[in-house]
Amino acid sequence: MDLIIRLDGTDGKTAAVYRALRTAIVDGRLPAGERLPATRALAADLGVARGSVAAAYERLAAEGYLSSRVGAGTFVAAVSRGRSRRRAASDPLRPREDWSWEPLETSGAVRPPRYDFRTGIPDAGLFPFDSWRRLVTAELRLRANNPGTYGDPAGHPGLREAIARYLGVSRGVRTTAADVVVTNGAQHAFDLLARVLVKPGDVVAVEEPGYPPARRILAALGARVSLVPVDDQGLVVADLPAHCRLVYTTPSHQFPLGRAMSLTRRRELLDWARCRPAAIVEDDYDSEFRFSARPLEPLHSLDSAGRVLYVGTFSKSMLPAVRTGFVLATPGLRDALIAARQLGDGYGQPAVQAALARFLDEGLLARHVRKGGKAYGERHARIVAALAGMPELTIVPSAAGLHVAALTEVNSTAVVAAAAKRGLALDDLLDYSGSPTRHGFVFGFGAADPALIDEGMAIFAGLLARHD
Repeated sequence: MDLIIRLDGTDGKTAAVYRALRTAIVDGRLPAGERLPATRALAADLGVARGSVAAAYERLAAEGYLSSRVGAGTFVAAVSRGRSRRRAASDPLRPREDWSWEPLETSGAVRPPRYDFRTGIPDAGLFPFDSWRRLVTAELRLRANNPGTYGDPAGHPGLREAIARYLGVSRGVRTTAADVVVTNGAQHAFDLLARVLVKPGDVVAVEEPGYPPARRILAALGARVSLVPVDDQGLVVADLPAHCRLVYTTPSHQFPLGRAMSLTRRRELLDWARCRPAAIVEDDYDSEFRFSARPLEPLHSLDSAGRVLYVGTFSKSMLPAVRTGFVLATPGLRDALIAARQLGDGYGQPAVQAALARFLDEGLLARHVRKGGKAYGERHARIVAALAGMPELTIVPSAAGLHVAALTEVNSTAVVAAAAKRGLALDDLLDYSGSPTRHGFVFGFGAADPALIDEGMAIFAGLLARHD
């Protein structure tokens, strides 16, 4: 163990050693049970007489901070932390006055429940880890990807090319590698777009209900966030604010309700944007997994005025741990986005990005999506069939993604809380609303154990009937 002890006091070396050790113990930096260096070793490290360290140890032992064991050494004793001077109340650093957000709980921060219907979690058991490990290992070789230099903030060139090719085939998106800016997931892309497009006081529009982190990013940058409802056709364009700088939408699989925006509504939104200096952020987060019907063209493919900024992620199609997304930038924004990326975190992980390029080009992602789509389609069908038998619910139609929603007149918050006590986790629709008014439930099936889906849905049905 290395100890940093300042000996610049005026009351002698013994007092300085005593004071530094006592503070470290009270603050918790030296926890109970920690073995301290021998007096001879610590004295040599500090350049002081052994007697000074021994005297400090003796004083700390007399006050109950240290304990000695014959033949074992000197250890920190269990002491109260109530005397710590590092209390939060005395911390002089605080967030700015208008910062009202705390971290959201992530799926990896809690123990998975037995009946896991949380949203946004893909099934890691379906992922081809052996193939991915082979690709990453190959890119981590000495001299691969110039490890001694800093990378391109726009992303690994090979990955940008691979993403452009993949989108052209899988989503019918016409783009080139020059348009692709690689990010650390979709969330990072939203942050970059907001930073280069939105200034404090600008009006921005988000779907209601919608994705809370996107709403948070815009509000944190000082934008005036307008909540725009969605109906069975998608975002209600007629309700968009007239002087809107940016519209955030999830047209391929509305989050969290699950509907796809109709072609008529897509054209209406593009016509609206064409008449004003507004940008549309299209979040296409999980539409790779489809269970019926052909997917509608993305807004980006229908856009002839250069107003749509297409954002994608590999967190759902692959794994959240890959932590890679992208945005297709228009020529006028490309340099600004790359500069913002460089200012924020420099660049991504070249080895991971190079491996992902090969994963795409070798057809491994397409194969994984086909396999995952079949598995998820079966889970989707079982959950929808179970929900159809519950008269308290109205299922929201969906044909893609990793979740399905249902509306209700029942107190959804009470049902979700009761379900948690039974080891069943699902999402309350109210948690996705900026002005909660509509009760409902959102069932994710990516993390659900197929062997427990029917049992979990039966438990939910019983709880729902009890709260009706």
